[in-house]
Amino acid sequence: MKNRLLIGRVIDTGSWVHALDPRAKLTAMLVYAAAIILLRSWPALLLAALFSLAVMAATRISYKFYAKAAKPLRLLMLFIFILQCLTVSQGRVLLQAGPLAVSAGGLSAGGLAVVRMALFISFTALLTFTTTPGRLNQGLDGMLKPFARLRLPVHRLTLMAGLALRFIPTILEESQKILKAQAARGADLRELRLRDKGKMLISLLVPVTVGAFRRAEELVTSMEARGFVVDAPRTEYYEPSWGAKETGFVGLHLLLLAAVLWLL
Repeated sequence: MKNRLLIGRVIDTGSWVHALDPRAKLTAMLVYAAAIILLRSWPALLLAALFSLAVMAATRISYKFYAKAAKPLRLLMLFIFILQCLTVSQGRVLLQAGPLAVSAGGLSAGGLAVVRMALFISFTALLTFTTTPGRLNQGLDGMLKPFARLRLPVHRLTLMAGLALRFIPTILEESQKILKAQAARGADLRELRLRDKGKMLISLLVPVTVGAFRRAEELVTSMEARGFVVDAPRTEYYEPSWGAKETGFVGLHLLLLAAVLWLL
């Protein structure tokens, strides 16, 4: 289970994208998200897909890892595709079954929605593939720092985000141990029916939740024992630096957004 999850995993290939300032990557991801949300046509989608593939190739990370990042949501994508096909009635009717009809416009809208979601999920996985949780937390802190003047608890928010990323592998590891213990007692998840699998997974919630609270309490105790203060001033281990590469990276994403707006 732990090996299948790609959230928070860093795949270091030494590319120039890995070396970028995390603030630039976060800004670029926000611009990219806006472009994907706004695009409404297949030409704009093709342009976004080519752009995404080019940036993914620049990371030197195999495309299969980006495909795996979107794989857990394949059932949701299928549901959205079916829903769009059945609710959007534009153009020629391709299939009629009683009150349900699939039109050319619905088929196009469903395909567009699925590809948009797949691009968004797989491309934003680039952020965690190329940035360690510590650097990502630092970049988020740098981006939110101006909001500290509005009394927004920036350090607390970034601390929670960083701890959440670090807790994901730990919780998955504990879930895997419980599943192995149940399998050793004869309750193998792979041999159960779908309904029994659902019941077994629900039964995991209680021990996993209790374990998560226990680990959180231990973490708080250890932080207090080391004299950790949330809002205390501290130095940075990595000094962030914004240069021409960061500006160019964000600029490329802005050009994509402008092209998508032009193709509306």
